[in-house]
Amino acid sequence: MPRMIIFDDGLGQLAPMTDLRASFEVRTGVLTTAGRIDAHKPKTLAGYWVPEKLQEMVAERANAPVNHLPKEEVVYCVNGRWAMPDPQLKLEVGQAAIEKATGHIVAAMLRRADAEYFLETNQLHERVSIQELDKRLLYKYPWDVLSVLNETISYDLSMVRMLDAVVPTGKTTIIGQHPVEVHRDADIKPNVVLDAELGPVAIHEQAVIRPNAVICGPCSIGRGSTITDGALIKPNTVIGPMCKVGGEVGGTIFQGYSNKAHLGFLGDSWIGKWVNFGAGTTNSNLLNTYSEVAMRLSPEGPVHKTGLTFLGAFVGDHVKFSINTRIMTGTVIGTGSMIATTAAPPGAVGRFAWLTDRGEQTFRFEKFLSTAKAMMKRRDREPTEAYIKVMRDLHNQHRS
Repeated sequence: MPRMIIFDDGLGQLAPMTDLRASFEVRTGVLTTAGRIDAHKPKTLAGYWVPEKLQEMVAERANAPVNHLPKEEVVYCVNGRWAMPDPQLKLEVGQAAIEKATGHIVAAMLRRADAEYFLETNQLHERVSIQELDKRLLYKYPWDVLSVLNETISYDLSMVRMLDAVVPTGKTTIIGQHPVEVHRDADIKPNVVLDAELGPVAIHEQAVIRPNAVICGPCSIGRGSTITDGALIKPNTVIGPMCKVGGEVGGTIFQGYSNKAHLGFLGDSWIGKWVNFGAGTTNSNLLNTYSEVAMRLSPEGPVHKTGLTFLGAFVGDHVKFSINTRIMTGTVIGTGSMIATTAAPPGAVGRFAWLTDRGEQTFRFEKFLSTAKAMMKRRDREPTEAYIKVMRDLHNQHRS
């Protein structure tokens, strides 16, 4: 079986979630997209291919080589934005599958020389034959991730089963017929309800579910995360590792290492790492007119129709919200922003914005970095030099 390279073609518009990671590193269900692709073709992963500016940072955390081709004569190149790998897709050597609507390459089975040419230029050699795929397969915009979240959560939980699962006993109530998997090292407090009527529930190692919490599948609670007392976690929710989440949350992905510990609603949203929601912070995920949500991905960007009626917020890494922040339907908060306004922030907030009732300023990088380091230290983490460089470059791009 040919070895596989998962590549970031840079053609998706998934910011702010891809400001500090490659497109395939983003958690788009229980797994990252790369994790889902890897599970689809087990034991074939040879490495990743990313833009040069991300290479050093991605290499620090990757489980395979970055920007190095395997020695094999044939290489299977797979787009890191492929939402749900299709086992029915069969490619011959020298053939590529493209998404007809966008012309973007989904996957290609290439001889080594053609693979190297493609990965370095983002262009297929003229001798490669093309197979067009009518169905939309690639994540292009952030809302694409939420539109298929129900499918990806259930798919991920079926693909990666928990080996150390136990059946909760005592005062835990389980309802529904879908699988419920609780890691033996998780801590389930009394009077917790695990509702598997609509989909599976998975609670991973060292997670803590505090008393009276209700967790509704399909749902996954990541390693080391805490669900606070009396929380309501509604269907289609993924809490990544090392989060603390409370209040009412539904239809939302937390990348990991973020806090929403207090009361307040968060729905149909996508949350980066190292985000903190002040007490009482709440978002809207439905317009009063019940109409399709249209939104901008940046303050100066075009308005996009999302095709969704329920859509909350996309929040980049290292964003901080003051208490009682109100977030309007279809809001984007750029990486590194500080939101401290009594009124709702704008529908599109740029990177490293410092918002108060006096107006908007740019978050000074050294002050931002100090804050980021302080939060990361609370989880026994610290930014690497490569990570700091990417953040600094991103800050400089915003200022220019």
